[in-house]
Amino acid sequence: MNENLFASFIAPMILGLPLATLIVMFPSLLFPTSNRLVNNRLISLQQWMLQLVSKQMMGIHNAKGQTWALMLMSLILFIGSTNLLGLLPHSFTPTTQLSMNLGMAIPLWAGAVVTGFRNKTKASLAHFLPQGTPTPLIPMLIIIETISLFIQPIALAVRLTANITAGHLLIHLIGGAALALMSISTTMALITFIILVLLTMLEFAVAMIQAYVFTLLVSLYLHDNT
Repeated sequence: MNENLFASFIAPMILGLPLATLIVMFPSLLFPTSNRLVNNRLISLQQWMLQLVSKQMMGIHNAKGQTWALMLMSLILFIGSTNLLGLLPHSFTPTTQLSMNLGMAIPLWAGAVVTGFRNKTKASLAHFLPQGTPTPLIPMLIIIETISLFIQPIALAVRLTANITAGHLLIHLIGGAALALMSISTTMALITFIILVLLTMLEFAVAMIQAYVFTLLVSLYLHDNT
């Protein structure tokens, strides 16, 4: 109980060398590829889920937006697998680091915005000033729309970081409470353990939902700019 509450969010190091790069690369090993004519159940399930998600996300895009399909599917696989691996005991979750999430959000958002200004310059500039705006409000609205545009990647990163971090903290706190109650009241410890199991199941769902929400919002930003 005296352990630092945020110790699990510190990037692990061995001999002074950070392991974050290896941890980030590890989820890619969990998705096997097959050269067989008939795939096994695991690969068939993986392909079915990818097709289902890609149809939902890319159905609204035109031909230019659909060129991002591979990147968006890779993104949702990476975030989802990283979040799920972070639920294992004594593991490190890279998506709890705001710096990493900003590193994903900013380039994707910037790519979508640059694509919009390159292909739809007039429409992109028109977003800064809605039609029919009273003349005295024009400077204020331009400032507000500019701020709302630049805050999009920050909101993406903060949303993912906050949800994953909050879930890990709750699991840590409730797990510590269940362990402390074992010597006081077995009944309360059992109830707390049941709550912990339910919360862990919820966190599995949150891990997948946050990966989907992050990728979906990037897809919507891209749709607005293509």
